[in-house]
Amino acid sequence: MSGLDKMWASFVAIGLMVVSSLLITYARTRTTGAVRIILSVIAFILFIPIIIYMLLSML
Repeated sequence: MSGLDKMWASFVAIGLMVVSSLLITYARTRTTGAVRIILSVIAFILFIPIIIYMLLSML
């Protein structure tokens, strides 16, 4: 990968991390019950592509 591609992979990982963080914060402060669990699971599932993009940007 070129340096520019690594930069974009890093930006995507950072953006997904922000989305995940905001989603988990919203789920824990504003929702209850099943909605809270579903939003939390979605936020944690986002960590799979975050880790992949992070590794791509480091290699």
